[in-house]
Amino acid sequence: MKCIITGGAGFIGSHLTDKLVNEGFDTAVIDDLSTGEEKNINKASRFYQADICGEEIGGIFEKERPDMVFHLAAHINVRRSVKDPITDARINILGSLNVIENFLRWRPSPQSKFIFMSTGGAIYGDAATIPTSENCDPAPVSPYGVAKLAVEKYLNYYHQTGSLSRVIMRPPNVYGPRQNYHAEAGVVAFFCNRMLAGIGPAISGDGRQTRDFIYVEDVVAALLLAARRGDGVYNVGTGIETDINRIFELVAKACGKPCDKKYGAALAGEQKRSCLDSSKIRIELGWEPKVGIEEGIGRTAGYFMSLDN
Repeated sequence: MKCIITGGAGFIGSHLTDKLVNEGFDTAVIDDLSTGEEKNINKASRFYQADICGEEIGGIFEKERPDMVFHLAAHINVRRSVKDPITDARINILGSLNVIENFLRWRPSPQSKFIFMSTGGAIYGDAATIPTSENCDPAPVSPYGVAKLAVEKYLNYYHQTGSLSRVIMRPPNVYGPRQNYHAEAGVVAFFCNRMLAGIGPAISGDGRQTRDFIYVEDVVAALLLAARRGDGVYNVGTGIETDINRIFELVAKACGKPCDKKYGAALAGEQKRSCLDSSKIRIELGWEPKVGIEEGIGRTAGYFMSLDN
């Protein structure tokens, strides 16, 4: 089974590539290294340094002719998408269409599958029902969320016309080793970096805003199940709300760097609560998250501490 992972040098993509290689998949990685790092790429995979918006994508797909594509490459910073929605749309919408169209052209079989990493943290907006299921109408409040929803709509169009077998994954706040705290604004990685540097990080607003935090290994397991047996849209969360004050405390404990909380200005338009109902993927695919928040933060802090040695 041949597969392409776009964004395979990034945080989630590199963990996914490792898992696919270990499972015996013939893997190729496409990444422009704008936020990913070449050192993250599994040596058993073929690597193409390329922009998903570029014409070279066609040549890669012609050469590889993958049975499936895991499309994770994206402009991933929500705050930057607010400042520059045009760049966000160019990469996340037009770049995705470039990948989809070339997959359709060069896939070896109509049964070849396209797995898209959307977002569960940014697509629902301030939902009335929490935990939020896939039945809730998306109402994104950022250009990043809008772009991800647009790609979902394109994939549904291709699927409804009989052109494409697709799976759409909506994870909440993913955290773990290799997260790029400069590019992704992941709060766990950010807190780890600042605390280990001896700098007390400021918490945005009052810290009572909640998120559904899921460890990267659990997301990768869901992606593999979806690739093999999934169809449609799946939330991939824990169903547990954790506020940012609690995350601060857990990271400080894991890093061995107790520090007082400091609070900064609240971010304009930030959601107060976000948490996903993942009953569908549990029932249909038998997926369950396995890594709790304390264990996951402990592993993540250990990774960042190891970088200093």
